[in-house]
Amino acid sequence: MCGIAGHLDYKGRHPPSRLRTFAASMADTLRHRGPDGDGTWVDPRGNIALGHRRLAILDLSPEGRQPMSCSCGRYVVVLNGEIYNYRELRKKLDEDGGSPSVHWRGSSDTEVLLESICRYGLKEALNNFIGMFAFALWDQQQRSLYLARDRMGEKPLYYLWTPGFVLFGSELKALKAHPDFSAEIDRYALDLYLRYAYVPAPHSIFRGVRKLPAGSFLEIEISVPSEPKMFCYWSAQGMVEQAKREPISGHEADLKDRVKALLKDAIGLQMRSDVPLGAFLSGGIDSSVVSAFMQAASDRPIKTFTIGFKETSHDESGHAREVAHCLKTDHTEIFVNPQDALDVIPQLPHIYDEPFADSSQVPTYLLAKLTRRYVTVSLSGDGGDELFGGYNRYKLGLYGRSLSAVPKFLRRALARGLTACPPHFWDKLSQNLMPLLPKKLHWTDVGDKIHKLAPIISLEKPEDMYQSLLSHWPKFSPVVKGAPSLSNGTADWDQKPTRTEFIQKMMYLDLVNYLPDDILVKVDRAGMAVGLESRVPFLDHRLVELAWRLPLEVKIRNGQRKWILRQILYEYVPKSIVDRPKMGFGVPLASWLRGPLRGWADSLLDEHRLVREGFFEPEPIRRKWQEHCSGARNWQHQLWPVLMFQGWLEVYG
Repeated sequence: MCGIAGHLDYKGRHPPSRLRTFAASMADTLRHRGPDGDGTWVDPRGNIALGHRRLAILDLSPEGRQPMSCSCGRYVVVLNGEIYNYRELRKKLDEDGGSPSVHWRGSSDTEVLLESICRYGLKEALNNFIGMFAFALWDQQQRSLYLARDRMGEKPLYYLWTPGFVLFGSELKALKAHPDFSAEIDRYALDLYLRYAYVPAPHSIFRGVRKLPAGSFLEIEISVPSEPKMFCYWSAQGMVEQAKREPISGHEADLKDRVKALLKDAIGLQMRSDVPLGAFLSGGIDSSVVSAFMQAASDRPIKTFTIGFKETSHDESGHAREVAHCLKTDHTEIFVNPQDALDVIPQLPHIYDEPFADSSQVPTYLLAKLTRRYVTVSLSGDGGDELFGGYNRYKLGLYGRSLSAVPKFLRRALARGLTACPPHFWDKLSQNLMPLLPKKLHWTDVGDKIHKLAPIISLEKPEDMYQSLLSHWPKFSPVVKGAPSLSNGTADWDQKPTRTEFIQKMMYLDLVNYLPDDILVKVDRAGMAVGLESRVPFLDHRLVELAWRLPLEVKIRNGQRKWILRQILYEYVPKSIVDRPKMGFGVPLASWLRGPLRGWADSLLDEHRLVREGFFEPEPIRRKWQEHCSGARNWQHQLWPVLMFQGWLEVYG
């Protein structure tokens, strides 16, 4: 992984030397993404400059440096990411016997990317790549700039188009470094952010700055200063539609073998590295599967890493330790306390670049920091929940289907009954009943879960249920001043493929929204802040496509999520360790906000400050803050996005 940036000047207002200075300044803001080297390139005829920061993973020699030109000199590229199947593509290029034959200079995947584009054209080359990437490609012959992004949106790419110039970069800070950058905070995007705790693509927190959608590329012709042309080379919706037309059926053992074969291949490709690599291991199913396949492919103990909390309600380190012991990995763990979080919080606006409020960002960063002491590349289990039905909300989809048959007045009465008792009543009841309940029902924060789910019971439509589950602040909440009327936004139900099960609709929307804009942002920024490359084997597009062709009943069976992954993991780890309640990668934020983080939060949520800044209506925020501090309610999910925006505003506002 690396950092890329650049500037296209339609009117040639700046001499090449100045363009190079711009590109170097922009790339320099991305030094954390690429601590191993830097480079710039300027078109001799002016108009465009490319900047690059390198994290050396493959071909550590000078031949792997960027910006890089193809052997014929037509294309110049800056690449962030990896083409995992570069060896196979290189062999194919050699065997195809095209003319002229390729004269390889090094062994990097970047060189293979360039020569593939030379040989097959951009779109076909993109279709051949297995990897995670975002790149800028300059065609000196056609004098066109192309910006491209991988299928699942693993690697970020922002751009700002104006009639006079184009700026682009791996992070917003690169665009902000350019002297022509001027943008105000987009209140529509802020409204979306407050609702989802991330800014969904293609929006960014700045008006006019866009995120390039996953699976697409942009063409910008220097001779035609009109809006860029957007092309889609891979569509999640198209993939799902095709999966419905071509479902896989067969014996469960055969289905399991097909998943295993692709997992083995995907993980094998992603273990290619010229620097040390390891794995994040939470002890959950996904990271355990990845670690198990890595260990099976290695002739020495692989390095695994986990993070723990002193608060037992959020601590999974014991589970991770058990899995590591079964797999015989070389395991390292770190324990986090409130002071560690306090130390990280001032850095979050710099790390995440735009407002971002998934509270697991804190342990994710600390885990990445720990991991980077030992390795440069780490594989994770992200993506397994979206592909194999891992989230709790999918189970709710099953219950909701039965619940919709109950008359609405009865559902409303039930909701009123559930919320008549305060959350601490349900918490105490749950604790008292715990010894009598099976292990899979040992839930945490029961009272808050009941109070969040109760209003959903009375909703009419399944899509309203899904929206409510995702939303931190309700639809049409008047919290953001001056925000346009909010549509369904990121989780627009109209995006869904047609004629699919309700659970599959939720899984699809999570795949195209929550996964790239929350989960992958969290992992990418945390890793890149410390120069650690994170890889996500579950998002190999071949595995994604296979998962969608599988019957739903091998993903969720009898209320058990990720059924088929469990069957695979049982071959490596005992069932007693695998089958336990899902905990998630959270932090004890509620108690931290009432304790060690209270002074910091009090300052950011000061009523006079909120009025002076003019972005939020203070009253609903202050009310929630007071209820939270008193212990009457847990409003951590509503308050954390506000706090993260306030912290970001201090740095970038």
